[in-house]
Amino acid sequence: MTARPAIACLGAGRMGRGIAVAFAYAGHAVTMIDVKTRSTEQFATLQTEALGEVRKTLASLARFGLLAESDTETVIARVAVAPAQDMTAALGNAGIVFEGVPEVVELKREVLASASKCVGPDVIIASTTSTILVDDISGSVENPKRFLNVHWLNPAYLIPLVEISPGAATDPAVIIRMKALLEGIGKVPVVCAATPGFIVPRIQALAMNEAARMVEEGVASAEDIDKAIRYGFGFRYAVLGLLEFIDWGGGDILYYASRYLEDALGSDRYRAPEVIARNMREGRIGLRTGAGFLDYSGLDVDAYRDRRLAALVDMLRHFGLAKPPVL
Repeated sequence: MTARPAIACLGAGRMGRGIAVAFAYAGHAVTMIDVKTRSTEQFATLQTEALGEVRKTLASLARFGLLAESDTETVIARVAVAPAQDMTAALGNAGIVFEGVPEVVELKREVLASASKCVGPDVIIASTTSTILVDDISGSVENPKRFLNVHWLNPAYLIPLVEISPGAATDPAVIIRMKALLEGIGKVPVVCAATPGFIVPRIQALAMNEAARMVEEGVASAEDIDKAIRYGFGFRYAVLGLLEFIDWGGGDILYYASRYLEDALGSDRYRAPEVIARNMREGRIGLRTGAGFLDYSGLDVDAYRDRRLAALVDMLRHFGLAKPPVL
């Protein structure tokens, strides 16, 4: 793989455009390939719309101080849109291919099958599906060991996290190459099993449904629930991961709180998984015992706590809530 391989996006919709911005911003040439056969006029409309959105996105990055206005043209010049009939030529120089067509299994299989015939056997091909498991579509790809799912979170050009989900046939070396590529453009990749919902969508579905349920039950207003999320839930988890937070307070606290909520609210959706009880039996409570979900052996716990608390103070400053003492 070259230092900055050319990127091809199958599809010129929202995901393709977001990925195009992310890679072009980092110095890569990107071609978005339309997968639908259109008339010359129809394609011209799509091309204008896609490049217009890319330009608008770059203009917003310039307003936010992430890009000098004078550099906008340099970045957008790296982005091209190709019609479906030019797929073979457009994929000729691609070092990495991302599929971003609508969430229709047969459509994805068709597009992936066509694209995989147009590139070399070692060119990585990645789907960006948010709902379809990689092994449900990998059979359409020639040489599926170079195929995996790479799930971006919208807006793709801003959110750092990218979830990598390999299939049963994926070569481990392909995962390493993909991680390096993403890290090279400033992303934070994580690897997860091919399972419905991956990591973030699975967690956020529970949280969003619970928030909606609390509005439905009259627990609080939508405005106050969102305020609670911004300044409590999200505030802490921007610094401490969920499992790290369990260890910070102690897994036993979660265990007993879960039992209470399950009984008080009459729902097993609050029931703690077996791993929580098992960790308690094994003395893996968290920071207090030197191990929980994470291993804290040999760690300077006081220094670790100070780093996390300092990060929380930075969050206070970010929100304008770090007030001086009243003396």
